[in-house]
Amino acid sequence: MKLLIVGGYGTFGGRIIQLLESEPRLTLIVAGRSLAKAEAWCGGRGAVAAQLIPAAFDRDGDLAAQLTSLSPDTLVDASGPFQAYGEERYRLIEACIAKRVNYLDLADGSDFVAGVPAFDAAAKRAGLFVLSGVSSFPVLTAAVVRRLSSDMARVDTIKGGIAPSPYAGVGENVIRAIAGYAGRPVGLVRDGAKAQGHPLTEQMRYTIAPPGRVPLKNTLFSLVDVPDLRALGELWPQAKTIWMGAGPVPEILHRALISLAWLVRIGLVRSLSPLAPLMHWATNRLRWGEHRGGMFVLVEGADRVGKPIKRSWHLLAEGDDGPLIPSMAVEALVRKALDGRVPLHGARAAVNDLELADYEALFAGRTIHTGFRDDTAGGPDKPLYAELLGEAWQGLPEKIRAMHDRTKTAEGRASVERGSSILGRLMAWLVGFPKASTDIPVRVRFDADREEETWTRTFGAHSFSSRQFAGRGRSQRLLCERFGPLTFAMALVTGEGKLSLVLPVGVF
Repeated sequence: MKLLIVGGYGTFGGRIIQLLESEPRLTLIVAGRSLAKAEAWCGGRGAVAAQLIPAAFDRDGDLAAQLTSLSPDTLVDASGPFQAYGEERYRLIEACIAKRVNYLDLADGSDFVAGVPAFDAAAKRAGLFVLSGVSSFPVLTAAVVRRLSSDMARVDTIKGGIAPSPYAGVGENVIRAIAGYAGRPVGLVRDGAKAQGHPLTEQMRYTIAPPGRVPLKNTLFSLVDVPDLRALGELWPQAKTIWMGAGPVPEILHRALISLAWLVRIGLVRSLSPLAPLMHWATNRLRWGEHRGGMFVLVEGADRVGKPIKRSWHLLAEGDDGPLIPSMAVEALVRKALDGRVPLHGARAAVNDLELADYEALFAGRTIHTGFRDDTAGGPDKPLYAELLGEAWQGLPEKIRAMHDRTKTAEGRASVERGSSILGRLMAWLVGFPKASTDIPVRVRFDADREEETWTRTFGAHSFSSRQFAGRGRSQRLLCERFGPLTFAMALVTGEGKLSLVLPVGVF
């Protein structure tokens, strides 16, 4: 297969090539307006299995002549911003259909993706697939909603969000798109009716927490203009609310962007587009924090007898694997086509062309972790640790589950180490921790009710107690333990038959 990637040396195009360059059955044409940049990019990839060919391609030029010269089987538009393509926004799609070239794009604009089905009949006559929005929004979100709602009779609410790592690297065209729609009205579904939202001026907080992993810190998400706002409504027309957000960090820069978006919303500024270069500079230079990112999808609905159901899916990506996820939909479709599973002919948003299992196969072997949670209120009573661990609870050894479920007391031996600093000694005194010891008997009594557990520990002859409860607000998904005036928020982390308590946010 010969794949022409427009914007091939850009942020998303480069990641598509990074994901596919190990495939010897592919010829990858790395294209953009600058042939020199394409040549330099290809030269920097070293030895790869796929054939890399640099090329010049101007989407505003003679498209028919360029497609004839390069003769690709499939074109991937990874350039953008799709919101700024103007009146002839679909000329590349039209040219691909005329030259019988399959087409994929990573469009993130709801208006652009919504207009692609107009070419469905022409694509079918030409025997082609024309798929738009081939990215996390809306392909991955749609696949997750299908999984979450598989046994629901009704879907009422769909919410989701992406929290990129501050070190992910954001392309200039992405920033131009955000600057273009910030504060400007966008159509969505809210409270059972069509309504208008204003991107980056509407917020929610959420904690991305795959079961058994250290969660991301509680994140502020702002509404964004993405294809999901319409595409998911077409798949689940009974949904009363559909909301999608982004949670960029550091939060101080996010809040600055929110303030600027409000200037557009109230009419003091026409657009943030003139600030796009400054926003791009700030996003890629003023960054700190963990190199971790994530995504969540939340679905609320009801079963066949009307019983409410609320479920969520969580994704956590470590290091440089997270930035690859938006490009993985293209990777999955290309690999399936190479194996003979070509998408159905026609033009559409790609919301039905991949399932979550397709993504899970690509996540395997990378530091990408996913999991599900049942957040239905009023469900069966669960032990505190089972509630926080979600599906990871069943993966623990029986002895650990029994201790946090049915056990009333536990006994063993312990060693106690004490800090030597003044602050450490002061905290130990405030809490009532035992003195340093190398080998002493320890006994723990567990007293539990619906809201919390009280642990009374006795080291030798010294006793003290603490209260454990599920965190709320910014400590959502964490186990909180209160020792006198001090409260610690801890993540419950599983692995290798063990349960660890990790302090991701320290003392508050």
